[in-house]
Amino acid sequence: MMNILEAKTSLSKLVASVESGEVKEVIIARNGKPAARLVPIEKMPKVRIGLFEGQYVIPDGLDQPDEDIARLFNDSHWNPGPASDA
Repeated sequence: MMNILEAKTSLSKLVASVESGEVKEVIIARNGKPAARLVPIEKMPKVRIGLFEGQYVIPDGLDQPDEDIARLFNDSHWNPGPASDA
């Protein structure tokens, strides 16, 4: 356990020693009472690309233009046109 002033002056070294596993944790005290704990961050698991490969079928033509959707964008009800300067 070390006080805040000691931790402040050697923070980089403390982080390096916790990060490397040299020490498991560092307890920082305020007025002799434990106030904070410096511990390493758990390693994040690697993201596996293709995790769901083969579980879903993407239909042919999914990326082709769709007239119904295009009509929705061009419909005056949904697309009132440019605002007037009234």
